[in-house]
Amino acid sequence: MAKTAEQIKNDLIAFRKRRVVRDIMELLTIFICLFPYGVAINRLMIPHGIVGGGLTGLTEIIYFASGGVIPVWITTLALNSMLLVVAIWLLGWKFCVRTIWGVLGLTVWFRIIPIASTPMLTDPFMSCVVSGLFCGAALGITYLNNGSTGGTDIVAMIVNKYKHVSLGRVLFACDVLIISCAYFLPHIRSLEHPLEPLVMGLCFTFMCMLSVDTVMNNARQSVQFFIFSRRNAEDIADAISSQVHRGVTMLDGVGWYSQRPMRVVTVLVKKFEAKEVMDVIKAIDPNAFVSQTVVRGVYGKGFDTVLNKKEQARAREIELAYEEAESRPVEQPSVAGDTVARNSEAE
Repeated sequence: MAKTAEQIKNDLIAFRKRRVVRDIMELLTIFICLFPYGVAINRLMIPHGIVGGGLTGLTEIIYFASGGVIPVWITTLALNSMLLVVAIWLLGWKFCVRTIWGVLGLTVWFRIIPIASTPMLTDPFMSCVVSGLFCGAALGITYLNNGSTGGTDIVAMIVNKYKHVSLGRVLFACDVLIISCAYFLPHIRSLEHPLEPLVMGLCFTFMCMLSVDTVMNNARQSVQFFIFSRRNAEDIADAISSQVHRGVTMLDGVGWYSQRPMRVVTVLVKKFEAKEVMDVIKAIDPNAFVSQTVVRGVYGKGFDTVLNKKEQARAREIELAYEEAESRPVEQPSVAGDTVARNSEAE
């Protein structure tokens, strides 16, 4: 039995409430998952005197240079606050809201977790590997929940906005620069082999990037839905478009056994959005027939792109020019022009 419009409206209201709960859970997840990040820095990296990459590495340099007088959490909060002011001005509030939450969460964990006088692992290299895995997993989960910890991520976003330079390239350059600056710290210069801590810092960065990619790639897969609904296809399409914010295509089909027409809703979403789509379908038409498949690659708006920024801008210019030409009225030849044309043909 098909649901009434009032029932569908109530189900969608309940869905919006569940979405608010989901947003709250994502913020809690971001905060909790940053705990291993704080453990990795305060209990593994700093006790061994090793500097990693990113803004955290810069805070370590300031900590070591000041002889431990300036805590890591104060430097993290101060530097990120300055970067966030610039990011709000250049990138807007939409990018910075959850970044502010991530920065606050990281600052709290750096403040709560004491810096160990004796490292948790005695082997410095193993400490770098484990720290990289911890930090990478924490960052990957943060990114999957639409969050960020600020730092060099903000720098990379700003550079990427104005220059066609990939985010990974900017982040790698920042990491190498920060780790190289650690060479001038007194406790590293006094070592017999001062390059060893720098190499370990690069190993930490590599393991962190590897861990981030592993976590992200497992959840970055896209999912394709084919939704068959006899009476509520339009309602499902509207709900997915307005609630999940994904483009929807409606197809006309015929059930060959019953010979009845049927509307088919097709949509492509990220893997982590699949549950949200299923919740929408259940709220509107629990009897809908749904086909869900994992796709290897999706290219277009909202997904990956095969064009760089300049090519995208040029393609957009061509698209706008085409739309303008299509909307321009066709000029009809004047009567006088027709008369002249006919007289010329007669002669």
